[in-house]
Amino acid sequence: MEYDLGKLEITSWGERTELLAVPVALALQSMSNAVDVGVTEIDPEVSDTTAFCERYGTRPDQAANCIVLEAKRAERTWFAACVVLAHTQADVNGLVRRTLDARRVSFAPMEQAVSVTGMEYGAITPVGLPSDWVILVDQRIIETPYIILGSGLRKSKLALPGLFLASLPNVQVVEGLAKERVQT
Repeated sequence: MEYDLGKLEITSWGERTELLAVPVALALQSMSNAVDVGVTEIDPEVSDTTAFCERYGTRPDQAANCIVLEAKRAERTWFAACVVLAHTQADVNGLVRRTLDARRVSFAPMEQAVSVTGMEYGAITPVGLPSDWVILVDQRIIETPYIILGSGLRKSKLALPGLFLASLPNVQVVEGLAKERVQT
């Protein structure tokens, strides 16, 4: 497979399962369409998207971030996730809140996000999230041939076709989910 995602050595995820968080490996094992999913080992010190893109030459429009959210309406509280490209920002208080039919949406506390996903903070990925979560994916990701995103562990990243995310359980592809970041 030719990923064209910068200066990364990408191999099939099945050959390097030690680079995946347990929920991610289990999810991929259960998916028949995971053959195009790769994994690459990275320096965990540059796992955050901006530093990662600079170090490995991956363009921000090829890198995706998975954001864990806590939604509330009346007495109900639940988790959801948003997946957006690195050069964009999720419209959390607008379209995300309305799509989730929540009164309030905020970023989930780090300790809670790590505990409920079984993944490391800063490496959480939509692959392997709890099956009852809604996962909102920006339409632009689905249209991107290959993206790079977390693997559940800060020492690696997944490489996969953007369209692959649409096959995950509870995914809703949403046009306009994210807006271009304003440069200051």
